[in-house]
Amino acid sequence: MFKGSMVALVTPFKDGQVDYKALDALVDFHIEAGTDVLVPAGTTGESPTLTHEENNQVIAAVVRRAKGRVPVLGGTGSNSTDEAIFMTRHARENGASGSLLVAPYYNKPTQEGLFQHFKAIADAVDFPHVLYNIPGRCGVEISVDTIVRLREACPNIVAVKHATGSMDGASELLTRSDISVISGDDSMTLPLMAVGGVGVISVLANIVPKDVKAMTDAALNGQWDVARKWHLKMFKLAKGLLSLETNPIPIKTAMAMLGMCTEEFRLPMCRMQPANREKLVAALKEYGVL
Repeated sequence: MFKGSMVALVTPFKDGQVDYKALDALVDFHIEAGTDVLVPAGTTGESPTLTHEENNQVIAAVVRRAKGRVPVLGGTGSNSTDEAIFMTRHARENGASGSLLVAPYYNKPTQEGLFQHFKAIADAVDFPHVLYNIPGRCGVEISVDTIVRLREACPNIVAVKHATGSMDGASELLTRSDISVISGDDSMTLPLMAVGGVGVISVLANIVPKDVKAMTDAALNGQWDVARKWHLKMFKLAKGLLSLETNPIPIKTAMAMLGMCTEEFRLPMCRMQPANREKLVAALKEYGVL
């Protein structure tokens, strides 16, 4: 269910509120482009500054607009287990196909705490769950041992979004478990798929969904020469979008330049610095999207 080109949707804002009209347009844009899965309310969707009600409503709005045409994987993670269960239940009740559960941030649980956290959610809400392993954001990494243990204990934990930067970690996991491994870094998608990954939850797909789809389709079909050409074409832009400033500032700025949403963030996210804007413009022009 969760494979191929999956887009980490931005949350468009207008005058401080979620811009649901723009969000509907983004859903239509991605379905027309062939995106395989929509992933609202994740890091790229500025989930840390969405209220719980907004988080719930953004996921519900994407489900309504998608109308069953593609799966919707809703970001419902929290550093509070009870809050994560609440939002995950809401996503399921509103028709989401599964949940994306980020590792608890700031409170830095032990590996046993991580296990108990994810197991509690999986036990409470019986639909597919995808773990989100991103230690650079959370201050804690879900170990391979813990992921293997969770997969064995909870059959509805079906995949992990792997954003640790470690190919060795992904390879070890793939040798020890049948859990699906999804790239969480655009620049690492092809290497990860080469060792058995099934796709990407992509930031870059917000602006070039057809290109990301072409690469993941080629990789899934074993057309590695084709996939490599797409990887090399997108590599510089992918790295630039994640290195100029903190995600989602560069991608949302790029989308505003392309008329896809307003250039509006919620503090502490803010507009790009002028020098970095110039670099972003140059990168977009070099790629041919601006």
